[in-house]
Amino acid sequence: MRVLLSWSSGKDSAWTLHTLREEGTAVVGLLTTINEDVGRVSMQGVRRELLHCQAEAVRLPVWEVLLPSQCPNDEYERRMGEAIERAVAEGITHVAFGDLFLADVRAYREAMLAPTGIEPLFPIWCGETGTADLADRMLGSGVRAVITCVDPSQLDPSFAGQDWDPAALPARVDPLGERGEFHTFCWSGPAFPQPIPIAAGELIERDGFWWADLTPG
Repeated sequence: MRVLLSWSSGKDSAWTLHTLREEGTAVVGLLTTINEDVGRVSMQGVRRELLHCQAEAVRLPVWEVLLPSQCPNDEYERRMGEAIERAVAEGITHVAFGDLFLADVRAYREAMLAPTGIEPLFPIWCGETGTADLADRMLGSGVRAVITCVDPSQLDPSFAGQDWDPAALPARVDPLGERGEFHTFCWSGPAFPQPIPIAAGELIERDGFWWADLTPG
């Protein structure tokens, strides 16, 4: 197996990498979508510099897929398809995802990869009732993250820039944010040999979301 890991820079991606390596699976790269207009990780809003700090720490190259800010789905699929074509050419056998319980998302990924011969992996899939236990295991193993993006229709914007702490979240919010309530940047945990220094930046409202602009510490 040669696995390319879908990497958002968040806690679930970091836990997926840890899980794969614990199983002895060969992960050969991190596949990340980048907003080409602002040079940041899509949705997380994390600066490219911090993404590459993570990649250096885990000793893996980043496969960047550049996307426009307002990216129609057909353009997303075209650009992602180019990355998958490269993966096929380089002998990648699987792409791993940190999805947890959204069946429609999983089915979409399976359908997109089906014609390519590359198989999808979902190493930390736990079902909707399993996220609380998974969050506890992650925290207990030393996973630490900062909430970098908040959907204000699901979570108060004041959580942007705060440490990820499931106990502090409202009961209606999934502890891992699987419904898109929030997104994170993971700066410490078993996937990393040492913590990644970060500094808090300003809070920004843009495109209907609240973002915490982290900078390298």
